[in-house]
Amino acid sequence: MLRKIRITLAAIFFIGITLLFIDFTGTLHTYLGWMAKVQFLPAVLALNAAVIVSLVVLTLIFGRIYCSVICPMGVMQDIIAWIGKKRKKNRYTYSKEKKILRYAMLVIWLALLVAGIGGIAALLAPYSSFGRIAQNLFQPIYLLGNNLLAFVAEKADSYMFYEKSVWIRATSTFVVAAVTLIVVAVLAWRNGRTYCNTICPVGTMLSFFSRFSWLKIYFDEDKCRNCSLCSKNCKAACIDFKTHTVDYSRCIVCGDCISKCNFGALRYGRRMSSEVTISNNNDDHEKPEESHESIDDSKRTFLLAALATTATAALAQKTKQIEGGLAPIIDKEKPNRQTPITPPGSLSADHMAQHCTACQLCVAECPNDVLRPSTDPLHFMQPVMSYEKGYCRPECHRCSEVCPTGAIKPITLAEKSATHVGHAVWVKKNCVIITDGVDCGNCERHCPVGAIQMVPLDDNDDASPLVPAVNEERCIGCGACENLCPARPFSAIYVEGHENQRRG
Repeated sequence: MLRKIRITLAAIFFIGITLLFIDFTGTLHTYLGWMAKVQFLPAVLALNAAVIVSLVVLTLIFGRIYCSVICPMGVMQDIIAWIGKKRKKNRYTYSKEKKILRYAMLVIWLALLVAGIGGIAALLAPYSSFGRIAQNLFQPIYLLGNNLLAFVAEKADSYMFYEKSVWIRATSTFVVAAVTLIVVAVLAWRNGRTYCNTICPVGTMLSFFSRFSWLKIYFDEDKCRNCSLCSKNCKAACIDFKTHTVDYSRCIVCGDCISKCNFGALRYGRRMSSEVTISNNNDDHEKPEESHESIDDSKRTFLLAALATTATAALAQKTKQIEGGLAPIIDKEKPNRQTPITPPGSLSADHMAQHCTACQLCVAECPNDVLRPSTDPLHFMQPVMSYEKGYCRPECHRCSEVCPTGAIKPITLAEKSATHVGHAVWVKKNCVIITDGVDCGNCERHCPVGAIQMVPLDDNDDASPLVPAVNEERCIGCGACENLCPARPFSAIYVEGHENQRRG
C-alpha cells in the first residue's frame, strides 16, 4: 500500500510539473502553478516560510518522501531505474555513504548561492535541472505534436489548434540540459538514486532531518532470513541486510524493499522500544517455508502527457513562404547590448542573480518568444529579454505570474506598462531611411507609449528625411520598435537595458 500511494502521488506531481513546462498557452498555470512553488529551492529563494517549514515537518514525520514524490528529478530517476530493472532484476547493492562528496557538493552549492552566482548553482539544483530538461528537450516534442494537430485542423477548416514555432533559445542551455539528462539517466539506469545521494544538495540538506524522522522503514529481525532481496532492490543503496540497518539519511521511503521482502521482515512505521530482537541463529526458532517464487512487482505507470506523435511531427512543418515571392527575409540578429534586459518585475540584475534558479519556467511560458537564457557566466541560463522573434506586449505579465522564486515579482498590467526595463537607441547606419532612401516610421507607429517621434534629420533642410528620435524618459523598453524594424539583419533601433528598473 505504501508503494502504491507513493507511485500515485509521484505520478501526479511529475505529470503536473512536466505539463507546466511544456504548456505554451499559460492555461495550466492556474491549476498547477502551486506545484512549482512547493519545490524546496524555489521556496527558499522566495523566502516562503510556510512551504519550507511544511517540507521540513514532512521530512521529520515521514522521511525523505519529498525526493520520491514531490521532486520531478527524483521521480524521473525512478522511471529510468524502473526501465533499467527490466533488463536486470535484483541489481543493486549496499554501499556506504560518500560523505566527503555529498558535503563538498553542498558547500560548493551554498557558496555559489551566497556569492550571487545563481546560474552556476542551478546546475546542481534538482528542480532547476529538470526544468531545463523539460523546456529544452520535452517542450519541442510537444510543440511538434501540437503543430501536427494544427496542420490537420487547418486542412479541416478548424482553428482548434494553432501553430507554434519550434526553436532553440540558447545553444549553451540546450547542451547543458542534454548533458544533464544523459548523466542522470546513466546514473539512474546503473545505480538508481546515485545523483540524489551524492550530488543533489537538496537531498543532502533533507538528509539532516530524515535521520530523525518519526516514521521509518525498519527490520523485524525475527522474520528476516538474510535473503538480501531488500538490498538488491534498494535504489538508494542504503539497506545493509547483513546488519539489519537502514541509512535513513539516504532512504527515500519508496517502499520497494517492503514489496520485495518475501517474509514480511521490513515494516514502515514507528518502531516501538518494547519490540524484542531475536537472533536469526536460534536453531529452535521455527522458520517459515521459503518461497522460491518472487512476488510479481506491479508495474509503475507514469503518463508523459502530450509527448507522443514524435515520429510524424516533422510532417507538420509547412514550407516557409517567401514574402512577395521575390526574396527570402533575412532573420534578425541579436544586437550587442551593453546591459542585458531583465523581465519587468525583476527589479534589477542583482535581484535576478540572487533569486533566480534558471529553471526556465518563465522562458517556457513566454507567449511572445521574448525570454531566453543568458550566456553570461555570472547570470548563466537566467532569463534575459531579446526581441528578434517578438516584443514584450504591455498586456502580458505571464512571467511574473509563473516565477516560483520571486526573482520576477508579481506585477499588475498597470505596473507592467509603467515599468522601465530599458530604453531604445537609434542606429543611423542601419536605418532603411538612410541606407535605402525610403520613408519608414515603423518604430513610431508601433510604439505603445509614444516615446518615438519622427523628426527631420537636418533641421535646416526642408527636404530632409524624417528619422526617429527617442524620448528615453518615456520609453519602457518593450522592444516593439526593435522587433518591427524592417532593417536586417540588425535593427536600426534597439533596446539597451537598465541595471535597475524604475516605474513612472
